[in-house]
Amino acid sequence: MFDRIAGVYDLLNQVMTVGLHHKWRRRAADLAQAGPNTHVLDVATGTGDLAIEMAGRGANVIGSDFSEEMLLHARDKAPAITWEWANAMELPYKDDRFDASTVGFGARNFDDLARGVAEMARVVRPGGKVVILEITNPTRPPLSTFFNVWFDHVVPALGKVAGESEAYEYLPNSVKRFPAPDGLAAVMDGAGLRDIRWILTAGGIIALHVGTV
Repeated sequence: MFDRIAGVYDLLNQVMTVGLHHKWRRRAADLAQAGPNTHVLDVATGTGDLAIEMAGRGANVIGSDFSEEMLLHARDKAPAITWEWANAMELPYKDDRFDASTVGFGARNFDDLARGVAEMARVVRPGGKVVILEITNPTRPPLSTFFNVWFDHVVPALGKVAGESEAYEYLPNSVKRFPAPDGLAAVMDGAGLRDIRWILTAGGIIALHVGTV
């Protein structure tokens, strides 16, 4: 499914978020403390926008994904970055290798969320950061009403226009299954992370979590 949507992924991201996803990725890069002389792993990198943001700050970045088509688009956008195939459930990197690991809008696709977060923590050195940027469900109207209409009706319609109705019916369902911010924080705590905090933005639709290894 992810291979199939790779060609329309960037366009639909832009439309669905009115371009705001770049702002959210910048905030994730801030939390990861990405900069010169840092080594960062971006897990489930997709077409690479978060990895590109961090590389633009001087970080040495590896973007990994299990979709070869997504990686092809990432390589086209930023050939100087290292893009590697990897399964988030079994990351092929040594313990303590990176200063930070990040995932932008990919954690809800992990087969096993706890295992994926634990893998992200394993490959980061003590004192480094694990950052998760994800969509979350607002609980108070009118935003919760708008959110439900947007994700249950508008997003699948956009997917249908793009010829990928299955994938963009999957998106709202994956968001609904994903833990609330406090639930994700509990998963991060279970992975051994400390000093966990989260920021809600976009009226509570977007959550950015950060924890220290």
